[in-house]
Amino acid sequence: MTEARTPWWAWTWPVLAWMVLLAYSVFSGGLIATIAGVVLICTVFAAVYHAEVVAHRTGEPFGTLVLALAVTVIETALIVSVMIAAPAEHAKLPRDTVYAAVMIVCNGIVGLCLLWGGARHHEQGFQVQGASAALAVLAALTILTLVLPSVAITVPGPWFSTSQLMFDGIVSLVLYGSFVFIQTVRHRDYFLPVKDDEAETHAPPPSNTTAVLSAGLLLASLVAVVGLAKFLTPTVEFGLARIDAPKSVVGIIIAGLVLLPEGLAAVRAAKANRLQTSLNLALGSSLATIGLTIPAVAVVSIILNQPLELGLDAKDQDLLALTLFVSVITLGTGRTTVLQGIVHLLIFAVFLFFAVVP
Repeated sequence: MTEARTPWWAWTWPVLAWMVLLAYSVFSGGLIATIAGVVLICTVFAAVYHAEVVAHRTGEPFGTLVLALAVTVIETALIVSVMIAAPAEHAKLPRDTVYAAVMIVCNGIVGLCLLWGGARHHEQGFQVQGASAALAVLAALTILTLVLPSVAITVPGPWFSTSQLMFDGIVSLVLYGSFVFIQTVRHRDYFLPVKDDEAETHAPPPSNTTAVLSAGLLLASLVAVVGLAKFLTPTVEFGLARIDAPKSVVGIIIAGLVLLPEGLAAVRAAKANRLQTSLNLALGSSLATIGLTIPAVAVVSIILNQPLELGLDAKDQDLLALTLFVSVITLGTGRTTVLQGIVHLLIFAVFLFFAVVP
């Protein structure tokens, strides 16, 4: 059987994205911003295509891990670059972006996957052991990183002291590293699709050459997406200031743009009755976001001797606790329906509404 060739748009849009990225660094204005926005969205679709090629070649759970790590590393680079440019002004940006990423993934992406998959297939299955392992690590990471700073007493306010920040960064890395070891080595079978619901196509996997090419184009696409998002951030901030929206909305927009490739890939997997792949993408990306981003921004904060506000306020702590509680119930049986999807999407709607109208 002849292997399908890479479609023209899968490499054209990343190339155009880099051209627009270079043009945006020289010129600015409403027209170039509009073009950058359109190219950004199209490049996301190209990134999703290449992520699926790599995932098909490497198999689960390595394929989803590749996309989660790639997106998170680039997201971390974006946050760190913004912090270095204006550390005092963006002391809350890492917290806002990480918190937004968790809420987008656990409520927005998971909710849409459960709703769409349930609407098409009525009921879908997944491995409870894998979901439970991911939720245990996610609960520890979120509470230790986003809630504990607000109640620690060494430094008043939602801050960690230098020693506390260093310790929290180390704990985050250890937790995430342990999860990756369990996911890929010790208990890899916990993250494989359940046999009775596996709906993988029987098309032959791509060749090594095609997979390597797609991996390179995936990386190029993600870097271009994040670069365009960084250039568009001042325009977004200006627009939010015009409508008097809170600055925390910037973190939601950045997280949403960066997570768009993963979100689309997860929804497409759920539509194809591959809910396990969707959950691997969603929960894996939320874990990587905290486990890798927090240690990186902690190092930057310590080196620059600049404040890093990590603690959430009471409203966001309640929404985070509700998200974790509902996620445990939703993913505790190994079967899901549209009801769970509706619940998560409504929690996501509440998060968005109170972010704009706190």
